[in-house]
Parts: sequence; structure tokens; C-alpha cells
Amino acid sequence: MLLLALDTATPAVTVALHDGDDVIASSSQVDARRHGELLLPAIDRVLTDAGRGLDAVTGIVVGIGPGPYTGLRVGLMTADTFGLALGVPVHGVCTLDGLAHAAAVEGPFVVATDARRKEVYWARYADPRTRVTEPAVDRPADIAEQVRDLPAVGAGALLYPETFPHAHAPEHVSAAALARLAAERLAAGAELPAPRPLYLRRPDAQVPKNYKVVTPK
Repeated sequence: MLLLALDTATPAVTVALHDGDDVIASSSQVDARRHGELLLPAIDRVLTDAGRGLDAVTGIVVGIGPGPYTGLRVGLMTADTFGLALGVPVHGVCTLDGLAHAAAVEGPFVVATDARRKEVYWARYADPRTRVTEPAVDRPADIAEQVRDLPAVGAGALLYPETFPHAHAPEHVSAAALARLAAERLAAGAELPAPRPLYLRRPDAQVPKNYKVVTPK
């Protein structure tokens, strides 16, 4: 097994290689505006550091969000393209699950990432491997009663300490955690979701309501 894992659903552009036993190389850079520019060089760097060729990859793991439309689609399209070119399966993993897997938390906790517009993408977990609610997008004040007493991880939690007073690192997802979680689930015989994006709201760009199509006569 050689899994190439990547995620662009948060400001982090993160890539890792997992050989079936553990992560053998990884890279993470935080830059919310350069996902498309940074992802392919990061993949090349990780393969070089591991001393492996792209043709050795047996599967792709990609974070499916939730996340902003533009950043998220960079990772998903790249994963689909590599999967098609290499003829290998592409496995989707919820980005929040990757953050949870990296959290050193015992007992119930919350993962929250920054959804912009003064909102967070979030979900509750029983432990680092078990999500107990579906991912959602909400204003922090609207969920305060549900989460205030729980430990929390993620940039969204750190951004709103009045709602998440017990927040701590990790701030962004790492492909290393995503790869470990995927490898663990695959080894257990679990079926991972198809690489379809978790878009919890419409993209920022919208067609104007009074838009008129003009056709030549």
C-alpha cells in the first residue's frame, strides 16, 4: 500500500504519503489564496522526500471538506485526475475527521474550522475516531449552548473563544492525520466515501438576479 493523501479544504495545503504502516513523508503550508499554486509542488516534494515515484502510488486519499468552494475543488479535482491517470481508487475522508484524528482529546469534543462570513464548519465527536453529528455550518453564537463546555480543536474554535473557551491546537488539518485515518479504516475493511465535496452552502459567486441573456439577432 502507498497512499497519497491531500487536503485543500482549509487554508492549509497539505500532502502526505502513507506506506501501510505509517506516514513516510509529509508537507503542509498555510496560504488560503494559493492552493492551486502550491499543491502540485507539494506532491512532488513529498514523493521526492520519500524516494518514491508517482507510479508506486496505489490509492489517493482526499479531504472532502466541508470547506470553501474554491479551495476545496482544487484538491478534489487533483485527486480525481491522479486517480484516473494512475488507475487507482480515490477515497474521500471528511476534513473534520482528519482534524479530530490528530486531536489529543479524551472523551467528547468538537472540531470547528473557519467557514468565513462569521460562521464555522463543525461537528461533535465521541473520541478522535468517532463522529456523532453530521458536519454543519452555523454562526458560533447559535451553537454556543451545545459546545461551550466541550474541548474544541480547529481554526474556527480558536477564532471564537467566547463560544469555544476550551479550544486548542491543531488549527488546520494535516494530510498525515488524514492518511493515518484512511489507512486504519481501509485495513479494517471499511468503505470510504466517494470523493464528493461537502458543500454546506452556495459558492460566493452568484449569477445576478436581474441578469439578462443577450443573443445576436
